[in-house]
Amino acid sequence: MRPVAAAVLPVLLAVIWPVPVALAQARLPLPPLEPPIRREPILAVSGKKPAVVPGTLVIPASSQVRAADHGLRAHTNVRYITPATASPAEAPPYSNYGYETPASLACIYGLVTAISGCNPNLTTNTPAGGSQTIAIVDAYDDPEAAPDLAYFSAQFGLPFVPSKFNIVYASGSEPPVDETGGWELEESLDIEYAHAMAPNATIYLVEANSNSNVDLYNAIVVAGRLVVCGKTTICPAGSAGKGEVSMSWGGEEFSTETAYDSYFESSNIVYFAAAGDSSGVIYPCASPYVVCAGGTTTARSLATGNLIEEIAWSDAGGGISSYEAIPTYQAPFSSLLGKFRGVPDLSSDANPNTGAWVYDSFPIDSEYEGNWWIVGGTSLASPTLAGIVNAAGHFAASSLAELTTIYANRAVTADFNDITYGACGYYSNAFSATGWDLCTGVGSPKGTTGK
Repeated sequence: MRPVAAAVLPVLLAVIWPVPVALAQARLPLPPLEPPIRREPILAVSGKKPAVVPGTLVIPASSQVRAADHGLRAHTNVRYITPATASPAEAPPYSNYGYETPASLACIYGLVTAISGCNPNLTTNTPAGGSQTIAIVDAYDDPEAAPDLAYFSAQFGLPFVPSKFNIVYASGSEPPVDETGGWELEESLDIEYAHAMAPNATIYLVEANSNSNVDLYNAIVVAGRLVVCGKTTICPAGSAGKGEVSMSWGGEEFSTETAYDSYFESSNIVYFAAAGDSSGVIYPCASPYVVCAGGTTTARSLATGNLIEEIAWSDAGGGISSYEAIPTYQAPFSSLLGKFRGVPDLSSDANPNTGAWVYDSFPIDSEYEGNWWIVGGTSLASPTLAGIVNAAGHFAASSLAELTTIYANRAVTADFNDITYGACGYYSNAFSATGWDLCTGVGSPKGTTGK
C-alpha cells in the first residue's frame, strides 16, 4: 500500500490541537497503540484464490430502531463486520480482505485516475481535492476523534492539516459519551470518509448533546453557521462560506416532519442524510431539501479482488415518503411516485460485507478488540457523497439547486454510474433499473462533473 505520510506522523505522537477556543476545548491526543505499518501491496496470484475470511455482522445499539424513539430521537445507520479469524488490527489493506479504502472508493467514483478493478490492495492513489467546509452532525462526544482522524490519514497517505479539523459542542458544553460506543464509531466513520474524499476541505465535527431531535436539530443550525461563516453565532451579513452538511442518522417518518424541512433551506449549503439500513423511508433523508444517500454493494471477484460491478444493496433504505410532497426535480417520475417524494437520490458503497476500513480507538460495547473496523451502512454513503460533491467544487446555492442539477444530469453516463442490477425494499419489491429507481436513485457518482 501507499507508504505512511512521514509529515503527518509527528501529529500522532504529541500535539495540542489548534482548535479555536470559541469553538471547542483543545485536546491533547493520546499516542496510538501502534504506529501505522508500512505494507507492500498484496498482489493477486494467478490461479490462487485469496482465503475467505468469514465474519459476523453487528448492528450496534445506536442503530437499532425503538418504537419509543418515533418522532423524538434518531438512530445511526452504521453496521460493522467482526472478523472470525486473522484480526486485521495490524493496519489495512490486510491480506485476504477486500474491503474498501479511500483510494479504492476514489478509484470507483472517478476522483483519481482509475486503474482496472480498483483493487483495494493495489490502488494507492488518494484524492487531493476539496475546499471550503464540510460539517458533520452527530450525537454525543467522541474523545479520540482528532487523533483517530490523524492516524487514519497517515495510514492511507491522505494530506492532513490539524487546523482544518475542529470539534464543536453544539450546546456550548462537552456532551456525554455514548456508553455503547455506537455513536463514537459513527463519528469516526463520518469524519474519516468526508476527509478521505475531500482532504483539503475544512471539517467540523458538530457534537449534539444527545440523539434527541431537539439536540440534533440545534446542532444542524450550528453546523450551517460554521459552513457559512466559521462561527457558532448568527453569521454577519455578507458571509460567503459554502459547503456541505452530512447527517448519517435518521428516524422513521413522523406526521409533523415537514415542519423541520426549513432547517435544510439555508443558502450556500447542501445537506446530505443517510437513507437508512432497512426497507422504507426515514427522515431527514425524506426532506425534499436533503440529498438522500442510498447504498450500493461493490461486488468484487473472489479470485482477484477486482471490482466486478456496483450493484444495489438489498438492505438499503428507500421508497416513497408518506408526508413529503413530490418536488419539481422528481416530476418525471410522477407515474411511479404519485404525489409524494421518492428516495434515495444518489448512492455509494454501504453494504458492510463490502464495507470500508475505519480507525476508531474509542471503546465500544463489543467483543472485538481491534481499532481497525470494517464498517458499512448508509452512514458510510452520506459523508462519502458529501465529500465527493465538495471535491467537485461547484458549491450549489442550496440543496434544492444541487438536487436539480443531479436530476438534470442523471442520464449523462460521464457523470453517474447507473446501477441496473439488484433489488431492495419490502420483500425485495423494488428493482434497480435504467435511470432513477427506488433502490439507488440516479446511481453513484462518476467524477466531479454534473453534481
